[in-house]
Amino acid sequence: MIRSKREIRKAVLLVAPSIVLVGVFVYGFILWSLRTSVSAWEGIRPDYTFVGLQNYINLFRSTRFQIDLWNTAYFTLFFIVLCISLGFLLAFLINRNVRGEDIFRTIYLFPMALSFIVTGVVWRWMLNPTFGVNVILANLGLPSDWGWYTDPTRIAGFHVALTALILAAAWQFAGYTMAIFLAGLRGIPSEVVESARIDGASEIYIVRKVIVPMLKPITLSAVIVLGHISLKIFDLVMAMTGRGPRFATDFPGVFMFETTFTGNRYGEGAAISIVMLIMVAVVVVPYLYYSFKRED
Repeated sequence: MIRSKREIRKAVLLVAPSIVLVGVFVYGFILWSLRTSVSAWEGIRPDYTFVGLQNYINLFRSTRFQIDLWNTAYFTLFFIVLCISLGFLLAFLINRNVRGEDIFRTIYLFPMALSFIVTGVVWRWMLNPTFGVNVILANLGLPSDWGWYTDPTRIAGFHVALTALILAAAWQFAGYTMAIFLAGLRGIPSEVVESARIDGASEIYIVRKVIVPMLKPITLSAVIVLGHISLKIFDLVMAMTGRGPRFATDFPGVFMFETTFTGNRYGEGAAISIVMLIMVAVVVVPYLYYSFKRED
């Protein structure tokens, strides 16, 4: 009993610094941001005069923030769909015992080793309307007048300039989804697939009715991770496009940065950060609840 109490004390002392740091620098700053978001702080000098939800009301009345929310929704949707589709396709092909599997895995996972800043700079060069991919398209005799991230056109509310960001982000994270799908495919018992083949099922039927349903938990995990990344996207946007023409590639993170550190409107900037936190929580918290329920 004494030994057990000593071990508990040691364990508490071991994790105490982490608990204190997380409490101060994560939850403490979240509470501080929440307090700031309902204050009149505008300018260098702090002003914690309580203004209620006025900052939030002004924020949702802002045309720029409304555009940002639509951009986030479109970006999240197409980013997740593209990553999941490419990741599953690459994993499925590699899982068929292709030669040079290690080489292909390394190539597909390599973008994950780069930061979003590097990815943004590289893709900004590649999609430059003057000397980027358009030059290759022109040499091939294909249409080469694409504006990419400079295109202000909107189609059903979708800014065409977002296409460049979606491609760059999907290029970086397709390898991640490939890796988790490949792990899931390797975990499917071969007897299940062979039984379906013996029963006369086609490969397409096996993928649709056997493999995909068994990968649902992994797909859900990938969607949550990718959704969390897309909702707080910032560094890729800043390195590649900025807010773009007519806010075509603007996002809440960019708006928050400019409002807080350029405009010195700390109350409104904190309100944007709290809205972003709620958006991420709406995605992550139900998944955590679902995971804990499965474990029980």
